[in-house]
Amino acid sequence: MSATTVSGRLPQKARVLKDIQNYGVYLALVVLIVVAVALNTSFLSASNLRVQLFQLSPTLLVALGMALVIGTEGIDLSVGATIALSAAVLPLYLGYGLGAALALALLIGAVAGAIGGSMVAFARVQPIVATLSLMIGLRGVAELINGDAAKPVTAQSLLSLGGNSAAGVPWMAWVAIVAAAVVAVVMRRTTFGRQLVAIGDNRQAARLAGLPVRRVLVTVYVISGILAALAGVLVVGHGAEADPANQGLNMELDAITAVVVGGTPLSGGRVRVLGTVAGALFMQLISAVLTQHDVHTSYTQIIEAAIICGAVYVSRERGSR
Repeated sequence: MSATTVSGRLPQKARVLKDIQNYGVYLALVVLIVVAVALNTSFLSASNLRVQLFQLSPTLLVALGMALVIGTEGIDLSVGATIALSAAVLPLYLGYGLGAALALALLIGAVAGAIGGSMVAFARVQPIVATLSLMIGLRGVAELINGDAAKPVTAQSLLSLGGNSAAGVPWMAWVAIVAAAVVAVVMRRTTFGRQLVAIGDNRQAARLAGLPVRRVLVTVYVISGILAALAGVLVVGHGAEADPANQGLNMELDAITAVVVGGTPLSGGRVRVLGTVAGALFMQLISAVLTQHDVHTSYTQIIEAAIICGAVYVSRERGSR
C-alpha cells in the first residue's frame, strides 16, 4: 500500500470521528425516536412526553453542572448526595415559605460545592477523591437530619412546582430549559466560559497566563452544587416526600453519562451544552423505550454500558489527537 493511500485514509478517519463527536448524539437521538414511534405509536403522545420530561429534568440540571466541572478536567461525585441533603433540609423550613426554603437548599448546594472546589483548587486534592469524600459525608448528614423513614411534604407551593405545567410543559422542565440556556450563554459569551475552557485544556499554561485558576475552579464546583440542590428541590416537589436514603442515588453516574454521550471529553478543554441536553434526553428515552417493552433491567444496564463505552472511546480518540 502506498504512502499516499495511507496518508489519505488517516484524514478521512479523523473527519469521520470528528463528525461523530459533533453530531453523533443528535443522529442517535433522531434514530431512537423513529424506532420508538415505530414500536409504539403513542410514544409521542402528550401524556408520555410529560412523563419523560418529569424524569429528565433533575438529571439534566445535574448534568449541566457536571459538564462545567468536566470541562475543567474534573469530576463531581457529590451531586447525588447534595440532592439528598437539600431534600432533607427543605421540609424543615417550608413553614417559612417556599422562597426561604428554596434559598436555604441552594445555599447548602453552594457550600457543598465550595468545599469540594476548595479541596481541588487550594489543597490540590484529586477531584475524584475530594468529591467522593463529600459524597459519603453529605449523604450521611442527610440521613441524620431526615431519620430512617421518608417524610411526606404537603406544601402546595412546592408540589405545584414539582407537578404542575405551563403551556403543556412541566414547570420542572421549564426550570431545566432556563438553566441550559443560561449555561450556554455563559460558555459562549462570557470571559468566565473562555477561562473555564482554557483551564481544562491546560491548567499550567492557564496559570502562567495569569488566569484566576483557583477562583474559576471553585466557582465551577459551586455552580454544580447549586444545580444539584435545585434538582433536589424538584425531586421532592414531584415525589411529595423527602427521602435522602434513596433520592439522588446514582445521579452522579447519570449526569456523567449524559455529559460524555453528549460529546464533552473527560480530558477537559471543551463543554458541549446542547450536546449534554441531547445526551441526557437520549439516555432517558432509551431507558423508557426498553422499560416500556419489558426489557429486563439487566439487559438495559448492558446496553447503556455499551453506549457509554462507545462515547468514551470517541472522546479518547479526540484527546489522543
